[in-house]
Amino acid sequence: MTAHEPAEGQISHAGLAHAWLDWGGSGQPLIMLHPNGFCAGVYHPIAQRLRDQFRIIGVDLRGQGASEKVTEEALLGNDAMAQDILAIADHLEVTNFSLLGVSLGGGVAIEIAAAAPQRVQKMLLIEAIAFSGPDRESQHFDYGTGNHPLAIGARKRRAVWEDRSTVVASYGARRPLNVLDPKVLEAYARWGFVDRPDGQIELACDPETEALIFDSHRNHGPKETFDQLASITTSTTVLHGTHSDLSPAWFEEQAQQLGTTAQAIEGSHFFFFENLERAEELVRQHLT
Repeated sequence: MTAHEPAEGQISHAGLAHAWLDWGGSGQPLIMLHPNGFCAGVYHPIAQRLRDQFRIIGVDLRGQGASEKVTEEALLGNDAMAQDILAIADHLEVTNFSLLGVSLGGGVAIEIAAAAPQRVQKMLLIEAIAFSGPDRESQHFDYGTGNHPLAIGARKRRAVWEDRSTVVASYGARRPLNVLDPKVLEAYARWGFVDRPDGQIELACDPETEALIFDSHRNHGPKETFDQLASITTSTTVLHGTHSDLSPAWFEEQAQQLGTTAQAIEGSHFFFFENLERAEELVRQHLT
């Protein structure tokens, strides 16, 4: 199968540039939202498998991918990111659509469904980051102090690399990205890094942006997004990995708020990117 290259574009919204990829395709529009630190391009190999039934659109969330860099904490709320997505949908003249969100992308998807319920047909939440106040406290993380372990890890990330093949070799040999399908990892290396004048490449998402989002002491973060769940009327499926680092109880509580049942899928927090055939099946099963 010959890969279909996506159209690329940007708009200005709320004083920032926001980027998207549009793979086209037949059928209902499906907007895919990526995890923190990733980019829309990671959906490239999955989009190829779904274009017969969906028009696939991926958005680089605020401050990530080809969207404008953002390192101001007050600008990184899930609700603000949701408005970015709606602005892109308007620009592309996409009135109604389904949503798929992984991790941070799932949290943003919830905000979109809360803000524009009449526009969202179906929603697939995959390890969505949205949890209650007690759940947040149970983690014993020092939110807002910079001491959240994922924030610390993000700030230590190597930003500059020799080339994309070195990135693929390094990330493919260690957790957590060694579980990704090789095509997904290659897509991440392609779109998740930018070329530098000196011939090297650099992370498209500033490690500080990733850290600020993980730290979760934002204007509108995981707790505020969780509080939106009870108002969601969109038909929604909640999935989580059997070997995720996150508690299954978080996703069961999300599902309870939505009046449904969480489903466990074999794999890690990134299980959706581990097996392309299974990812295709999940989308067709839950979003058709």
